[in-house]
Amino acid sequence: MSRLAHSVVSPSPMGSSSHKVHTSALSTLPRDLITLGDYSAEQIGALVESAADFKRKVKSEGQAFHPDEPLKGKTIAMLFSKRSTRTRVASETSIAYLGGHAMFLGKEDIQLGVNESLRDSAQVISSMVDGIFARVGAHEEITTLAKYSSVPVVNALCDENHPTQILADLLTIWEVFEKQGGSLFDSVKGLNVAWIGDSNNIVYEMLAAMPKCGMNMSVCTPSKYPIPEGIRQRAQLDAQTAQASVTYCHDPVAAVKGADIIVTDTWVSMGQEAEKAQKMIDFDGYQVSMDLAAKGGANKDWIFMHCLPRKAEEVTDEVFYSDRSVVFQEAENRKWTILAAFNAIFSK
Repeated sequence: MSRLAHSVVSPSPMGSSSHKVHTSALSTLPRDLITLGDYSAEQIGALVESAADFKRKVKSEGQAFHPDEPLKGKTIAMLFSKRSTRTRVASETSIAYLGGHAMFLGKEDIQLGVNESLRDSAQVISSMVDGIFARVGAHEEITTLAKYSSVPVVNALCDENHPTQILADLLTIWEVFEKQGGSLFDSVKGLNVAWIGDSNNIVYEMLAAMPKCGMNMSVCTPSKYPIPEGIRQRAQLDAQTAQASVTYCHDPVAAVKGADIIVTDTWVSMGQEAEKAQKMIDFDGYQVSMDLAAKGGANKDWIFMHCLPRKAEEVTDEVFYSDRSVVFQEAENRKWTILAAFNAIFSK
């Protein structure tokens, strides 16, 4: 494959002059990051470019800490109702790099919405910290926290959205498909993304961001797991504006036709373990494999993405550990996009 070298390097167009182009877009970000659906294409691009810039400074130039320490003297509360690996490591190291203090609060540490309402918790916690990074369950939990918090809130995950993950996906795609000297939009516009999997927060967030950036999406879910109509309508409007396309189907072979990027995720999300037996039946034929890509006619340089953790029924080892897979590059990029979001939002 011609693009394999990109799996270990960050994009080259992230020199200081390119980064400065989007300084104004970063300064106009909303106070909170709940979903990329609330952000313009320019704001999304600015965050991804900022993430690439941080990655270059740390990995290529050896910058151990931000020289300006934008979070010096600040405490960021990390409210994690759900356990994590990538999100916790990425966020704590990002806060340290920016000179701040990370306060991890798991579900056993505080009474988030248990003996105290979310509204009360938001008001109390935000009165003592400078920012909140929250990994919760229901979408209403993150919106309630944001509504009643006196400090910015960044969504680490909820059941409808996962913005920092999709920012990391965009950074990864840019690194792989970078056009020489091109911006994020120059490089990703017109790429074909095939989603093969569940109707969940990952594909919802992809639909909130990727069509807006000019990427074409083919979304394949079993008929029992449709994409909500509101999400479809918004994605269609974004696609029309950016001259992109969004299509939906239930046949994985048809979905990967012409795909540059094939993406899947867990079929059984955290808290859905009781549904596993039925989902194994419903998702029969949805495993991503070399055979599926060949039968469907994916583009010759197609790559595979998965936000992890991965289970064998979702993708074969042949794909997951192949040169086509960029899953570990994608996982690392969670740090750089979280770092960019924290720097832009919590340092104001």
